[in-house]
Amino acid sequence: MDNTFLNVIFNLLGFRYLLNLTTVFILFRFIYYKNYKKNDLFLTFFGFNSIIFFISYMLIKVEISTGAGFGLFAVFSILRYRTEGIGAKDMTYLFLSISVGLLTAIGPSDGIEISLFCFVIILLTYLLENSFWGKKEASKIIIYDSIDCINQSQQFELIEDLKSKTGIEIHRISIDNIDYLKDSCAITIYYYEN
Repeated sequence: MDNTFLNVIFNLLGFRYLLNLTTVFILFRFIYYKNYKKNDLFLTFFGFNSIIFFISYMLIKVEISTGAGFGLFAVFSILRYRTEGIGAKDMTYLFLSISVGLLTAIGPSDGIEISLFCFVIILLTYLLENSFWGKKEASKIIIYDSIDCINQSQQFELIEDLKSKTGIEIHRISIDNIDYLKDSCAITIYYYEN
């Protein structure tokens, strides 16, 4: 089959969007959800991805400078919800969602090249999310009901108490917030996932 014919077919909106949705679906269903068991941000990931895809696809059809395009990308990439804190990993996946949408919308006309980029993004994300590089560290924020033993000299006792209360093999902690009025504090516990 003629290579120019394939490029013409691939440049159609439907095929680019299908590649976009397939890549994002694999990223979030088979990598993100498998590792974090969270589906509350799926709408955010797919919504941002589709919005970026369609806006970028439309803007490429009109005269726009590369600088303006990257400026638009930067504005969309720094968006975050102010009402709810989004963790660093969730923000990374949101950035991946935005990047894939932009890449598939305005990427090179060669369908094989865009497909290769999408495959590399999926593969790299998969490799980094799995324990090929060592143990995978996880964290949880808990509210501790006493500030009596949060002193640095008593950290070993505090970790042991947290281990007995949570049943989690904690290897380090960080004390994030101290509320002297309620005699409590927020502690981030770090542990290795099995």
